[in-house]
Amino acid sequence: MYDGAVQDLIDELGRLPGIGPKSAQRMAFHLLAADPSDVGRLVAAIQAVKERVTFCEVCGNVAEGQRCKVCLDPRRDGHAICVVEEPKDVVAIERTREFKGLYHVLGGAISPMDGIGPEELRFTELMTRLGNSEITEVIIATDPNLEGEATAAYLVRLLASFDGITVSRLASGLPVGGDLEYADEVTLGRAFEGRRVMSRTTVPATTQGSA
Repeated sequence: MYDGAVQDLIDELGRLPGIGPKSAQRMAFHLLAADPSDVGRLVAAIQAVKERVTFCEVCGNVAEGQRCKVCLDPRRDGHAICVVEEPKDVVAIERTREFKGLYHVLGGAISPMDGIGPEELRFTELMTRLGNSEITEVIIATDPNLEGEATAAYLVRLLASFDGITVSRLASGLPVGGDLEYADEVTLGRAFEGRRVMSRTTVPATTQGSA
């Protein structure tokens, strides 16, 4: 334990997701030894994010105005919408350059253990968008874990009341370079469901009169 400001900084850094006590301590002493100008830029960046960044009123993605850059882009395909859990998922999908449609960020996944139900997520906003648009395809891109699967299943039930909308789920399976023994049951099950044919042989017809 340290005294005063150093311990306060360690405690605050330790509140960040994925940062344990030792990592928080290393970060605190790194900042303590850093050039004041470097620390000043970090402080300014944090303040700017809190002051300028909010969430898009349409899709829930991060934005520096009422709408995010995806919703403002007239080149996006307005007939397809990809449903994700968090804004960081939008960034991941955009990096692939494969999807040209719109997004809807739920703000998390259904997790009864954490007290997160459908009411805490942006399902109502999604239903409103679908009812007031020309969307013909909904791509569910929630995480391939138990919470993500539960969220996807709930969403499929909600979408059953909409006519003319195709609902799809991102394929997921074993990662390249991974070992089968370390795969969880959800990932392994999805890998079986999404298996593809590599080759197919035909059984030769028997010839009449052959021995």
